[in-house]
Amino acid sequence: MSVQGVTSEAQASAPAEEGLTELPFPPVTKEHILNCSYHNWHPKYRAITPKARLVPLPSAFLDYLRSDGIILPPDENDNPNWSDNDSGIFSGADNNDDEEEETLDPSVNWRDTHEAIERTIEELGGKVAPKLNWSAPKDATWIAATNSMECRTPNDIYLLLKSSDFITHDLAHAFDDTANQSATPDPEISYHLVLRKWITLNPSVEFRCFVRNRRLIALCQRDLNHFDFLFNMQDKLLRTVQEFFDTRLRDTFPDANFTFDVYIPPPHNKVWVVDFNPWALRTDPLLFSWMELLTMDVPDVEQLEEETTVRLKIAQPGESSGQVADLVDDDSDDDSDDDEVEEIWQPEFRLVRRDDPEAYGFATPQYSAHKLPKDVVDASSGGEGNLREFAMQWKEAQEMAEQQRAEDSEDD
Repeated sequence: MSVQGVTSEAQASAPAEEGLTELPFPPVTKEHILNCSYHNWHPKYRAITPKARLVPLPSAFLDYLRSDGIILPPDENDNPNWSDNDSGIFSGADNNDDEEEETLDPSVNWRDTHEAIERTIEELGGKVAPKLNWSAPKDATWIAATNSMECRTPNDIYLLLKSSDFITHDLAHAFDDTANQSATPDPEISYHLVLRKWITLNPSVEFRCFVRNRRLIALCQRDLNHFDFLFNMQDKLLRTVQEFFDTRLRDTFPDANFTFDVYIPPPHNKVWVVDFNPWALRTDPLLFSWMELLTMDVPDVEQLEEETTVRLKIAQPGESSGQVADLVDDDSDDDSDDDEVEEIWQPEFRLVRRDDPEAYGFATPQYSAHKLPKDVVDASSGGEGNLREFAMQWKEAQEMAEQQRAEDSEDD
């Protein structure tokens, strides 16, 4: 199949965008958000997903995740003589007094869940990657000893979950921006901790796929680096994903519009579903723009079903990217090829080229905005005035703190 790598600077057609003042999303329902929750789709697609186990989370554990501060349950390997009272992160062994140690153990109210997590880690080989119903704590890996989502103990998991803005969004804002958000009560969410067996994934063969009206319309890299070898096998990858979608997902996922992430390890003939994501602004379109995806001209399903077996003409550099491939009927006479040429629509497959501005362009670490206080992020995005005001407030706070320290010193 003919595909072509392009830059992520979206090239949506002007006529499609003309007259639009906002993104033409269909109403995002709360049911659609729930359908993309891991615990809802995993039982149906368990055979085609990486090995994982789900641990139901009681309300006491959810209260722990929502609470301020990071207090970890005591660990068997804790050293009672060690304490980091200035870090804001404690374990139950930070105090030798038995009574206070018990009060510092947050797992007393969800001990069964804690033990279930321990058993699951052992069952999955001793190393797991955690996530909640929709999100993984990728923005919090800076706090982990491994600088990744690899977790070997329950406390490794709790530390990531408690430090992640993505997890907070799952807990407090799952139904934001949905249709009739204030008019209808939010459905009850059955929260689960998803523990995936830890494996080292090759980011070059992870792809995000976009489905509109039960049609695979586009796909692209998830990792925004250039991988030269992908360009020699993009036809095979597209064909593999298309066949997988047609066979496994097109008629089985409850919604007509959604996105899904896949992993295609060597020899690149088997597809694993990694996640499903809502057809909504909250999902990152990566190398596309949502305007492109929402306004892309796609022929009717009936029109494509009438196509006969065809032979592909590979697109040359500079031709239209992935929208249309030239095809001829295999049964036609070679002399009449020019008369028998037909056009059939193809999903667009985008790869990062070597000279794309996005390639290797990670001067700012991924998720870096989630590592700063929200006030700093808001000030930096509000223009020079907001930033100056924030700087003045910060200076005043520093002066007040210095004055307080001086007064305390005099009292001592």
